[in-house]
Amino acid sequence: MNSISSPSAAGAKAWSGRFAESPDARLERFNASVEFDIRLVREDIRASIAHVRGLGRQGIIPPEDARAIEDGLWRVLAEVDAGEFALTVADEDVHTGVERRLRELIGPVTGKLHTGRSRNDQVVNDFRFWTKRAQIELVAGLAKLAAALREVATANLDVVMPGYTHMQRAQPVLLAHHLHAYIEMLLRDIDRVRDAWRRTDRSALGAGALAGTTYPLDREGVAADLGFAGVTANSLDAVSDRDFALDTLYACAMILMHISRLSEELVLWSSGEFRFIELSDAFSTGSSIMPQKKNPDVAELGRGKTGRIYGDLVGLLAVMKGLPLAYNKDTQEDKEGLFDAVDTVLTMLDIYPPMLKTARFNEQRLADAAVADFTLATDAADVLANQGVPFREAHAVVGRLVGQCIAEGKTFADLTDAEWEAIHPVFATHRPPLDVLASVNARDVIGGPARRRVEAALAAAGEQIAEARVWSDERRAAMDALFMPPAQSQHE
Repeated sequence: MNSISSPSAAGAKAWSGRFAESPDARLERFNASVEFDIRLVREDIRASIAHVRGLGRQGIIPPEDARAIEDGLWRVLAEVDAGEFALTVADEDVHTGVERRLRELIGPVTGKLHTGRSRNDQVVNDFRFWTKRAQIELVAGLAKLAAALREVATANLDVVMPGYTHMQRAQPVLLAHHLHAYIEMLLRDIDRVRDAWRRTDRSALGAGALAGTTYPLDREGVAADLGFAGVTANSLDAVSDRDFALDTLYACAMILMHISRLSEELVLWSSGEFRFIELSDAFSTGSSIMPQKKNPDVAELGRGKTGRIYGDLVGLLAVMKGLPLAYNKDTQEDKEGLFDAVDTVLTMLDIYPPMLKTARFNEQRLADAAVADFTLATDAADVLANQGVPFREAHAVVGRLVGQCIAEGKTFADLTDAEWEAIHPVFATHRPPLDVLASVNARDVIGGPARRRVEAALAAAGEQIAEARVWSDERRAAMDALFMPPAQSQHE
């Protein structure tokens, strides 16, 4: 396991000749980022390999030195993958720690690695590299959750339920139509993450501290070596902005906003007042004092964690809002929030699919609620409007009918032929549907709840989910290949 250890004399950072004194121990602790940026260690090593290859290829350092440094870096990466790599607080950051370990392995030639590179372009490039991996996993997780919702929706195509506005029963819909609404949200989330990927997919190496470098770097070649689609266009912008991280944080906040809305419904639906759904025991918890309780804690935690991710987004926005060009140490605060958001979202995208697929819907309870509280009233108004009655007049007529039924304790199904005709002459020959499925299927428009429209929408969603899976699988495989040592890559 890779770890952070206490500083030691052997691991102390070699400070710049500009300073006559060593840093105060309190500054070391305050300034250090090793406790969290160790997560960038693999990206840092691989980016250094691409950088030193470029130095050798361009003749900036001798090819034999470039090969020695690259070989040493692969050895450090092997230690990381074996869980044997350790940083100390004296390393200050992961980049210094990797160089320190490399120097221990191959000696002073390590000093040539940092030629043509600043810590500023190095760190932001590592962060971009890490964020690309996170975006791949976010898309994969979103596709998994969308697929689970689609599976549940497809299995319940004939189950009806009340649709709500203002949390009041409004009109009947199919349960599958309701679930498809969340699938559409998740598909847009996938699009948001992929859009963030497009802007993240630029290498910052070569931007230097802020003003580029005098060395003839092959920026495009190094970017291609790391799987980036291109390079940043302005050195000041490259080292100073973190909008790619903000894009990803915003996408995470949107994902959790959508999951939180679904969670709220799961909490309501599983309550005794609704009894629309029963969550599996495997995804529920009990009470420490009330033995009868079965709590939807997964949904509640999903709803609750959303606020923290909003905080991660707002926190980085606040960090960035007042920073002048170019690099400022404030941007060391860019990583922990994104790490937290990505970890949280991926955990939720992992647990929600099995929770949803093992839930049981109370079909009769849903069906009874679907026609309760006169949810077919709009159908009655539509009957009048389709026969030439102005809709506003039809609305008033049916409103009076509903009031009359409530006063007399009746439903539409209880009305006699004479009572229908007394309400309006049109009802003597034309009646609204009293069957909830007939009502639902009458709404046969694109995006509507009619069964054939929902089936078509779920089929289209399935194609989009499959495409998203291909997108994430291909990019994950390409990124994994970047971390294979040359001999292994050639062998395979």
